[in-house]
Amino acid sequence: MAFYLLRRLLNGALVLLGVNLGTFILFFAINTPDDMARLNIGGKRVTQPLIEKWKAERGYDKPLYFNPQRAGAARVTDTIFWDRSVSLFQLEFGRADSESAGDIGHEISTRMGVSLQLALPLFVLQVLASTAFALLLVAVRNSRLDFWGVVACVLMLSISSLFYIIVGQFLFSRVLKLVPLSGYATGLDAIKFLLLPIGLSMVARLGGEARLYRAMFLEEMGKDYVRTARAKGLGEPAVLWRHVLRNALIPIITSAGSYLPYVFLGSLVFESFFGLPGLGAYVIEAIGKQDFAIVRTMVFVGSLLYIATFLLIDVAYSWADPRVRLE
Repeated sequence: MAFYLLRRLLNGALVLLGVNLGTFILFFAINTPDDMARLNIGGKRVTQPLIEKWKAERGYDKPLYFNPQRAGAARVTDTIFWDRSVSLFQLEFGRADSESAGDIGHEISTRMGVSLQLALPLFVLQVLASTAFALLLVAVRNSRLDFWGVVACVLMLSISSLFYIIVGQFLFSRVLKLVPLSGYATGLDAIKFLLLPIGLSMVARLGGEARLYRAMFLEEMGKDYVRTARAKGLGEPAVLWRHVLRNALIPIITSAGSYLPYVFLGSLVFESFFGLPGLGAYVIEAIGKQDFAIVRTMVFVGSLLYIATFLLIDVAYSWADPRVRLE
């Protein structure tokens, strides 16, 4: 198992290196440092001295990459590639391009807590609610309740999350006045600001997740070990909870785990609509300001989270099914 994990870590490092290198080439192929200076200062009529000043303040006055054949070539560490790409592996994110954004690392560490307050309850409640609803539909399969439950799943799956946000804000904030419309507060006061986005996000994903889990549970219901359990006299609830659920854990772990980096990075739509100062809102603000330093950094952080998550998923496979061997 240790050799397998080491090999996966090496593969993940190569993937992260490729993503980082590809992102750097793509961003600087589209926008040169002069273009980024014009975007942040104010258009095409900006004078060249102002452009040079902006580049010098942010380290964009250095060569783009190391070229030993160039006369008077700088050291490898005196390049934009080293400052803005290689330094990411040391978790040194540098300064944002826009005037008011500040240090990227400080912003990420500050906003990470808000995103985690939204992500962790949402992830746990989402998995529990989807699994329980799917098991309920399987328990009453081929009945009217099962039929209308599947119809409800399809309806929830078909409706855009924007609809849930608009209706939820109007109903629970404007009409019933149960929770604030938007905003954020620290401490225990954060609960009232997080209840609505967590609830609406759960409803938005419940239909698709429950329908997927229901199909997996029904597939397990037709296997031999289920018939053997029933022949031994086990009731239907015991068959579902002790056998069907345990044997369907691998696809559930895969589905839920692949969604985990998304919730940790913050829901772009929900954080923006509810005014939560998390990582999702940070990315939206950076895109609006065309701050490529922040976007490049968040692409790197997202890739790192996905690699770490899928490594944890592989470890969880061996826990969920003893027959799985990580070799």
